[in-house]
This record gives sequence, structure tokens and C-alpha cells, in this order.
Amino acid sequence: MKIDSSYKPTTPAVTPRQATPQATPGASSQDAVSLSQLAGSMQTSDKPPVNAARIQEIKLAISEGRFKINPEAIANSLIESARDLINSNAKREA
Repeated sequence: MKIDSSYKPTTPAVTPRQATPQATPGASSQDAVSLSQLAGSMQTSDKPPVNAARIQEIKLAISEGRFKINPEAIANSLIESARDLINSNAKREA
């Protein structure tokens, strides 16, 4: 039994591409951005987001082998953080 090709390859139809409109120089944009009160306060906060001195202190303690990990404190902080997130999401949905 011989199997022959019953499918004849065809060339796909080509459709011309439409030109994308270009922005004109000097054109004004109508987009607007507004920040939430929290985002605004984060931007104007005087505190740095990272305490560099504390990070150096922890790095030194780790390298010297005197950094103690307290798994109970970590777990408690994670649970507290999760509770805060749940409460803040519940307040937004209400």
C-alpha cells in the first residue's frame, strides 16, 4: 500500500500592513496619573526605606557567627503581618 500526499501546500495570503500613526512633535497628551494618599506619604517620608547601619550590624554578626535566629519571633511576625494584610483588605472591600 502506498501513501501519497493528498495535501497540496499553498502560499499564505499576504495582507498589506497598515502604517501605525506617528506621534507628532509638540502634541500634548491627555493622560493623567493620581497617587493615593499612602503613596504620596511614602514619597515624602523623611525616613530612609532601609536602615543601612542595622544591615551592617547584622552582616557583621552573621560573619562572626554570633547572629542568633529566633524562629518563634519570625513566626509571630509573619502571622502578625498576615493579619494586618487581611484586615487592610477587609477594610478596602467594605
